[in-house]
Amino acid sequence: MSAASETFEKTPGWLDWFQGPSKPKFTPPPGAVDAHCHVFGPGHEFPFAPERKYTPCDASKEQLYALRDHLGFSRNVLVQATCHGADNRATMDAVVSSGGKAKGIASVKPSITDEELETLNENGIKGVRFNFVKRLVDPLPPAVLSKLVERINRFGWHTVIYFEAPDLPELYDFIAGIDTTVVVDHMGRPDVTKDVDGPEFALFQKLMDENDHIWSKVTCPERLSKSGPPTYDDFVPFAARLVERFPDRVLWGTDWPHPNLKSHMPDDAWLVDMIPRIAPTDALQQKLLVDNPMRLYWPEECNQ
Repeated sequence: MSAASETFEKTPGWLDWFQGPSKPKFTPPPGAVDAHCHVFGPGHEFPFAPERKYTPCDASKEQLYALRDHLGFSRNVLVQATCHGADNRATMDAVVSSGGKAKGIASVKPSITDEELETLNENGIKGVRFNFVKRLVDPLPPAVLSKLVERINRFGWHTVIYFEAPDLPELYDFIAGIDTTVVVDHMGRPDVTKDVDGPEFALFQKLMDENDHIWSKVTCPERLSKSGPPTYDDFVPFAARLVERFPDRVLWGTDWPHPNLKSHMPDDAWLVDMIPRIAPTDALQQKLLVDNPMRLYWPEECNQ
């Protein structure tokens, strides 16, 4: 059987993304960017990686862009999904097909050639993702990743880092020392049942406060919340704190199609309607949804 004709069986218990989302009550400002989302396959066209730790449903570029329009957004930043490993073809295809309305974040191996990096750059890739979540990947040592950072700097790319809050102490110096912009996924996955002023989240804020090159995505209430949908109240203080303290270094995204959720699958309109709760003013919403992602991903269109 050829790779192109391979069929995939979803991980048992896999929750498919929510079809037919409602219309959000909140209207994003013109030019708003969904700065964290993915595509999965489709598997018959872009096979999932043999080393993957989960097998998802299909979630195509056409379905992603239909959701973008439905929710009132203008652009997307696609992050390479771990189920595709370091085969970035699905992400690149979605970016190239977007008509300039999308950029991408790749996953790469240390063995990648300069020519392959050049191809990624030419096809709308703006950074690489380093994943330290052990249940999803087998993380590479920071020393190896530091060498990759040196190689991507010539493109003006940044790094996206995914880790969980208990792992921050051992990663702190590595992240602080990265010689390029760093964007942390999902606020470093804090335990939102703890005090927002407690030591765990204080360490993450210290990381951002002492390092102007570090940004954060204020994303994934559906993944972090314990109070649950549709309002995800326990998530709000954490995201609102970062938006208030670091308004020029925060990004927002849907995380569609929401991989590896166990408890429920959100209506994406719920997530959009949380934005005014974490960014309560027009000025903060403009920075979070337009100015910041444009400056990072479409700098050539900015006057700064």
